[in-house]
Formats: sequence, structure tokens, C-alpha cells
Amino acid sequence: MKAHVRAFPRALTVLVVVAVALVGPGCRRAVKPEAGGDRTVEAGVPVGFGSEARGAPEVTWDFGDGSPPQPGARVSHAFPRAGSFQVRALEKDEVLASATVTVVPRPVLRAMPADAEVAVFFPQLRGNVEPMVGFFARMLGQAQTRQALEDAPLLSLVLRELRGEPRLVDPEEGVGFFSLPGFAGTVALLGVTDSEAALEAVVEELRSGGARVVGREPGGAVRFERENGTPMLLFADRGYLYLVVPDSPEEGGDEEEQASGRIEKVLAQEGGTGAAEVEPIRARITGMSGPGLSEQPLLTELRPKVGAGNVHLFARAEEGDESEGIRGLWAALRVEEGKAELEGWVASDKSLFAGKSGPGSELLGKAPAGPIAALMVSMPPEEMTKLVFGAPGSERRERTLLRLKDQGFDAAGTDELLGALRGDMTLLAYFDAVAFYRNFFLGNRRPEPRGTLLFQAGLVRAEPVLGWLTGRLKERGQPYEVLKGADATRLRTRVMDQPVEFTVSADRLSVTGGELLGARPSGDLGVALRERYGGNAFEPGHVSAMVDVGRLRAELDAPKEVPGVSPQQLPVARSLVGTLMDQLPPVENVFIDFAPEEGGGRFRASAVLRERSR
Repeated sequence: MKAHVRAFPRALTVLVVVAVALVGPGCRRAVKPEAGGDRTVEAGVPVGFGSEARGAPEVTWDFGDGSPPQPGARVSHAFPRAGSFQVRALEKDEVLASATVTVVPRPVLRAMPADAEVAVFFPQLRGNVEPMVGFFARMLGQAQTRQALEDAPLLSLVLRELRGEPRLVDPEEGVGFFSLPGFAGTVALLGVTDSEAALEAVVEELRSGGARVVGREPGGAVRFERENGTPMLLFADRGYLYLVVPDSPEEGGDEEEQASGRIEKVLAQEGGTGAAEVEPIRARITGMSGPGLSEQPLLTELRPKVGAGNVHLFARAEEGDESEGIRGLWAALRVEEGKAELEGWVASDKSLFAGKSGPGSELLGKAPAGPIAALMVSMPPEEMTKLVFGAPGSERRERTLLRLKDQGFDAAGTDELLGALRGDMTLLAYFDAVAFYRNFFLGNRRPEPRGTLLFQAGLVRAEPVLGWLTGRLKERGQPYEVLKGADATRLRTRVMDQPVEFTVSADRLSVTGGELLGARPSGDLGVALRERYGGNAFEPGHVSAMVDVGRLRAELDAPKEVPGVSPQQLPVARSLVGTLMDQLPPVENVFIDFAPEEGGGRFRASAVLRERSR
């Protein structure tokens, strides 16, 4: 037993020596720095490395992304761009800890507050901005498109990226604009790789545009004042640059005037900086956490309704504005060579058009071929009334009726007229090139349009419409001729030196104005339009329209001879008209369509461009 007793102090001594060695300065690396393990983070968002615990070792952190090493027991670092980076904790040349950090782009929707009411954005710059710029350059011209980009402070950085200048923006992240409740203005944001350099570049752009710097935080926000006294605020947050722009006093409208009054009051209180107007917006943005707008419930619901696009639009109804049951909308604009297509969805708690469909167009069923424009409206008449004049009892309805009263219409007569409609209206426009050139050489010698307009509206009662037409002609002092037949009454007159005939029957109002259509073949124009535009356009229940500028150009180029015009004169006129047409945007065709569906309504639009003349 004594041997065991003597052995115990020796063992105790050994344990004490080992313990002292473990905590002594000769074994610091036994308490290792914490690299945090492999992880995935978002570009621009600060990430912590190391520990704040007592005794955590001071080391040098190498983030592997080209940024300077940073010493400390606990450090924070934001990776400026996407990629995979090896983060190492170093003591001299020895690696004490390491982790692989995978950096992904920060989605632009995560950089917008969740309560944004309207948002327009490119999901990412690469692959989206180039086709959009190309489309508008083709439509407006290179110089005008470039100027528009250069005039927009944040978008001017995008233009630098396209020119291949030193990179300040992150091509994998997005650019956009949004509005917030309670703020009369817009916030622009842009993903950047170098926040300080990007901020300085925007400061110079704003200064060159006439804005004045009125306040600056070291390495932080910059406050501006525009020439009209309106404040602006520029700042960076988690890899995005933000520009807060309140509405200007001259931007009109009742709401804008109220906002301008608030701005002017703030400017007076703050000595001209307007800080009280824009600073709360910065606080809302820098203080937000979580997924931002990207997981907003309504947006999450709407996104599957529409395919992907180069640019997206999200809007939701203002708080408490549920009078029409519209909850919001989501749309995508897709652009490719010479063509832009918009598809969107309107979400509604109520059945649009009261769950009813208007009748189809009788005019489209048998109409002359080759219109340069077409409009078809098919919806219940009461919904048509709301669309045009506003809902009964609404402020918009009252304003509309007051305007009509100023023009000589009485409210009772207007309601009676609208109540006579069946819910289908169609308008077709045709161009007559021969009449155009004849007028140019033999008439008033001005390049005035010449052609034919056809209009048709279904009626449930003819008397109010006939009474309204004759009343308006008499009030205007317009000479007209009345031809009464067994099934219809015709009113003939002239408008702008063009013949116009109104035909009112028991179930239809038809209007023909302009030149005779001559020998154009007639057929089912509705079928031809649906084949061209797809998606059940120009069918019952739809609101559809198209303008065919390509057809207009073809019509102008078609005549080889015009009675009364010499063969030498016609080519000169065609060349002159062609030159005038070339000054217009090179739009070949425009189309829009809307139709209600279960839970809302779908809308489509497209624009096709032609090659500009050299």
C-alpha cells in the first residue's frame, strides 16, 4: 500500500505539468481558431470568422478572394463576387484552420424590403441587359439609347460594364427599382462588386447632372439636393448600391403635389438637406433581415403563373384598397432579336368581368382583309362601363361624368346610352394608298391619312343610341341626312371632309367612314388574327388590339399608278413618304390581349421591329 501512496504524488505532479503546458504560451495552438466550416454565403453579405470567446487566438485571416489579409481573433468579411474561396487562419506561414466558402450572387429580390408595393427588376445583368439594350438601340437608335442609360445614375454603371470598362457592377446580380408604403418616391438598386468605387462613380455622375452634395459620411452615405430642392440619398448595403429619390414637385398629380408639400416642409426644417424624408428609407433597408421581397406570399403565389423574362414587374394593391378585388400583378418581359413579348397575370379575389363573357364580334366574322389596325372589346356592358367611366359611386366615375357634362353630356343620358350596349365593340382601320397619293398631288397636297374606318357595337336597345347620335349632330350644327328603312335607320354626314355613315338597327350600331374599300376580299378576319397572334386572341371574352405598321408600309409601296398622277411624279412621292416613315421608330407590329381566367386574368403584349434602313 505504501508503494501506491508514494506513486500518487508523482502522478499528480505529472498531471499538473501537463495542464500548465496546455494552457501556457508554448501551446497556444491547442486552442484553435474557428473557421466555421464549409458554407455557402451570398456576395456582399458580411460573414464572421473566428471567435469572441476569451482566449481565442489572434491570427491572420486570408480570405482567398484577393482582398488584403485581416488580423484578429474574430473578423467579418463580405465577399464581393461569386465563386469558391479557401479561407485560412494563419500564424506566420502555418495554416491553423481553413474552410471553403462558396459565394453565390445575392438575388435582387432579397435586397428589396418585403413590403415593397411595386418592383421592376432585372434578375441579373448578364444575359438580360444586353438583349434589352440591343432592342431599344434598334428601336430608338444607338445614340439615344446610350444617352438614356448615361442619364440614369445607376444604369450608367451598367453601360460601363457593357463597354468593358473596369468592373464595378456584379453581372450575376440584378438591378431594379421599387416603391415603399408611405414614401412618395422611388428607390433604385444595383448589385456591385466594389461598393466604394461604385459609390464614387455615381457621386460624380450626379454632380455632373446638377445635383449638389449636402452631406457625407466617411465611407458611407451621401446626401444630395437636386436643382429643384428635392433631396436624394445614396448608400451601399450588403453588396448593393441604393439611390433614394423622392418625387419632384413638378411630377404632377394630387398625390405628387401632397408629397411635394411634405418635401418642401422637410427642406425648411432640415436646412435644405431633406434628411427626414430619405433617412427613414435607409433605415428600413439596412435594418431588414430575412429573404426580403423574394418570399413575399403574394409574389410566391404569382410567380408560377408567368414564365421567366429579362425584366420582371411585381405590384400589389395598396393596404386597404380592395374595392375591385384586385390583389396584385406579376409580369415578365422577354426580349430577343427584334422582338419583345410581355406576359402577365392579374390576381383577383373576385371574378373579373363578374364571371361573365361578352359576345363575340360579328364584324370580324365577315370583314375585308388587310386592316392596319384592329380593336375588339368583348365584356359584359356593366364591366365595360366600369372600365371606361369607373364604378358607380366612385370618385373616378364622378370626375368622368363632370367632364362629360362640360362637353354637353348629361349623366342620365350617358347612363341610358351605356345601358343600351350589348358588350361587344369592334374597330377596324384600313389604309388607301391610291387615295393618299391622289390627295397628295391633286387635293390639298398634304400627306394626310386616307382610308376607311369600320366600327360596330352590339345593342340591346336602339332608341337611346339613335337619339344620342341625332342629338349630338344637331348640337354641333352638323348637316346630316336621315334614311329610314324597314330594318335600320341611316344617318349620313361628313367629318373632316370624309363621308361618314351611321347605321342603327335593332341589335347593332355600325359606322363606316372614309374611302370605299373597293374590291378587297372579305372573309373571317377573326380566324386570321387568331392564327397570327395565338392564345385565343380576338375571341369572346377578350380585349384584343393590334397595329400593323408593316402592312401600312406595304400599302404605301403597292401602287404602280394613280389616276391623274404622272408616272414620273409617283416614284418621287413614294421616296419622300418612305423617308418620312424611316424617321419613325422601326416598329413592324404591336399587339395586346387581355382575358379573364379563374382567379384573375392574363394579359399579353408584343412588339416586332424591322431592320432600320441604312
